Amino acid sequence: MNVLIVEDEKSLAFEIAEFLSQQGYIIEHAWKKRSAEEKLFGNSFDFVLLDIGLPDGDGFELLKSLRKIPGREDAVIMLTARGSIDDRVQGLEEGADDYLPKPFALSELLARMHAIIRRRHKLEKNEVKVHDFLLNIPNRTVSHGTERLNLTRKEFDIFNYLVLNKNRVIPRMNLTEHVWGDILEINSDSNFVDVHVKNLRKKLSQYSTIDWFETVRSVGYRITI
Repeated sequence: MNVLIVEDEKSLAFEIAEFLSQQGYIIEHAWKKRSAEEKLFGNSFDFVLLDIGLPDGDGFELLKSLRKIPGREDAVIMLTARGSIDDRVQGLEEGADDYLPKPFALSELLARMHAIIRRRHKLEKNEVKVHDFLLNIPNRTVSHGTERLNLTRKEFDIFNYLVLNKNRVIPRMNLTEHVWGDILEINSDSNFVDVHVKNLRKKLSQYSTIDWFETVRSVGYRITI
């Protein structure tokens, strides 16, 4: 999953980025409102970590603009040193998914991100049963019975994203954007996504039939549960 960190305090931004990268997230930075707008209007993100106080504008204004873009579902967590109830209420009413006052523990940030994933995808816990397999989101593992599959980071990310969007056809470009990040840096004619999916399928099929992992010709992929 890809994350945009909109935070002008660079030491904090780098600390968050390093931590989330270790958890398998793809990270992009924006230090100002203007650069954040350019990234947001050019790409979609799974999470936007948005500071309220930016050098060239207000994070609330950026949130308003984002929520006006049709079809966008970026999850937004407001990060701010402001602790007033009014600020928290305003952020939530403008469409933020959560509000985390500074200073905060990185483990709490990750837990809140997992909670948003559960809410958005109607999960009761951080594990999803996928036919004969079990996907554990925070541990980034896929198991069959007592045996854990040896998936690469990208293979897990593909499986995770398709499972969270179960029963929906996910276009290749959409899958690329959410697993690899900025699609503008990727050759659209490349079949590298299909290669990763082929390898993932091969590993899954060693344990069970996977007729529920479908290729929708000329479009993308779908996992039915």
